[in-house]
Formats: sequence, C-alpha cells, structure tokens
Amino acid sequence: MKQETKDLILLNMIEGFGSRTFHVLIQKFGVPSNILGASEAELKNLEALKGDLHKRISRAASTIDLQAELDLIESEKVSIVTIFDQGYPENLRQIPDAPIALYVKGELCREDIVAVAVIGSRRASQYGLSASESLSAALVSCGLTVVSGMARGIDSAAHKGALKAGGRTIAILGSGLANIYPPENKGMAERISENGALISEFPMRAEPKRQNFPMRNRIISGLSLGVVVVEAARRSGALITANLALEQGREVFAVPGKINSLTSTGTHSLIKQGAKLINNVDDILEELAPQLEFLKKDLTKIPGGTRPSNIAMTSFEERLYKLLSDEPKHIDRLSSECDIAPGEMTNALMGLQIKALVKELPGKNYVAR
Repeated sequence: MKQETKDLILLNMIEGFGSRTFHVLIQKFGVPSNILGASEAELKNLEALKGDLHKRISRAASTIDLQAELDLIESEKVSIVTIFDQGYPENLRQIPDAPIALYVKGELCREDIVAVAVIGSRRASQYGLSASESLSAALVSCGLTVVSGMARGIDSAAHKGALKAGGRTIAILGSGLANIYPPENKGMAERISENGALISEFPMRAEPKRQNFPMRNRIISGLSLGVVVVEAARRSGALITANLALEQGREVFAVPGKINSLTSTGTHSLIKQGAKLINNVDDILEELAPQLEFLKKDLTKIPGGTRPSNIAMTSFEERLYKLLSDEPKHIDRLSSECDIAPGEMTNALMGLQIKALVKELPGKNYVAR
C-alpha cells in the first residue's frame, strides 16, 4: 500500500476530521503527509479547524493505531480507493464534499457510472417492498447498477431485487465494514460484495452512529445519476438523500403511494416539488436517456415473448407474458383470453411494467418489451 494511501487512512481516522476539512487543508499543504507533519502552531489559527482539531491532527501519528487498521483491512479483504486514485468513482468525485477514502469490499467497475439509487423507509409497507424489489430488478436488467444503503425496509428490498435479477448492486454503509449494520443483513452483505461492492467512508470498526447516516447519504446520491424514493415519511433519511441529490444536480424520482399512508407523505411532497412521478422503469430511463446516451452505455434489450431467465415472475405473470408480443393487445382482449376481471388484469400488467417486461401504449394496449 502506498504511503500516501496510509496517510489518507490516518487522516480519515481522526475524530472530527471530515472531507470538507481535508479539501481545505490539501489546498494549503499540498500533500497528505504535510498535513500530518504540520505542528500545532501551524494548524492552530486555521479557520477550517474548530475546537482542538489542530491538536488531534498533529498528534494523530502517535495516538492512532494505524497498523491495527491496516491489518484489519488486509484480513477482511478490503481495498482502499482514495480520492487521488484513478479508480475512484467519477460521479462521486464531482461532489464538493467527496470522501477522502472509500473502504471497498467487492469491486467497483467502470460500468457503475450508470447507477441509480433506490431508497426509502425502514418501516415499509408490502406495496413499497414489492415496488422497490421489482424496480431494482428491472434497472439491473437494463444494464444499470442499483445503489442503496442496505438499511431495513426499502433499501434491503432494492438490493434483494438487484441480486435476484443477477445484476450489480452497491451498498453504502453508515458503519465500518467490520461492523455490518443492521446485523441481520450480514448474509446479504456477503452476496452484495460478490455481485458489486460494499462501501464505507468510516474506519473498519466504526459504530453505526446516528450522525453517520446523513453523511453516507451524500455518497448514495453522489454515486448515482438519479435517486428513486419509493416510500418516505415527511421527515426521513430518504428525503435528506433526495435533497442532497438535487444539490448535486442528480435527478429525483418518486413512486406514488396510498393517500392515507404515512409513508406516502414524503414521496407525494417530492412530487409536488417537481420530482418525476414514476410508474415503471421506462419512466426512469426516459428521463436519464440524454445522460445514458452521453455515457455511451448500451442498455440490455429484453426480447418480447421470451421470458428473461433472471426476472422472477409468478405463474400467472408468465402465462400473461406469453400472450404478448410486439403486436399491441387491448386489455379487454387479454382479460378475455385469461378469463380474469379487468381490475385484476390491470394489477398484473402493472407488475409486469414495473419489471420492465411490458410496455403500455395509448388506448390501454400492451406489448412485450
């Protein structure tokens, strides 16, 4: 490991030393080693340093056990990607408070530049969990990477959908990689590291403190071209992420919910403020099309009439899908062929639309994608 990387890990381990402080100090001192080598007197009067942070910086080499951290990084098979490295995600590098260093378990790929975040409430409804899982499966089936926070509820459903569809997914943690949170997601964390990456900006054993989660939210939005909010109460971390996404120039999408549900108040508020209401993955791809074209990313095409092997369907959805082709069929005809009420048919078609398997045309006509 390069000495510069070790210096950045040490700086990152200093309590109260954040990315904004780093970006100010690197302008003054040039390289990380000069920051660590500065005396208390040199640091004391710098406006960027509050309280006794100047003392913690000057004493870091003697008070922090860097070797223990390096040993844990090695034993847990974690890689460190710093802001000076070529492999640092380009989307994230653009934000003003980009993390100094990323702890990564798994692999970051160039293709992750076309990523979409799917986030929402920890106290999710069954509707929200289903929408999150289906949308995420559809996104990865179109060649995009799904980013989320691996929290309970909507986040976990997003990762689950991406994994079940055989796509890439990235989880941003609010704790260290040696301290997976929530603990019941340890198995999921392993699967994510094998099919994407676990990322944290916190030292290996960092606890999941409350203040860590708003910090990690800027990474979720920063890595992504757009953020999809599935369910969110009026005051929630998902709305914080949505606001960060707007500040970073990212697109914000919202899935509508029931008008009498508390977890719909936040998403409906976002829609009122201008977030794009989405019914299915096509709405996301349509909005992101200029960026995707600019990035020259070829999206995977799903052939009509043939079930993609990596998309989960119920037996009825599969039966319905086989009735469709690239020739439009009216909903009434489909209801007749399936011997099912139009209301139930509408729900089934909506499920297939969310999974990006079916497209609705004007006049309640449908085709397979």
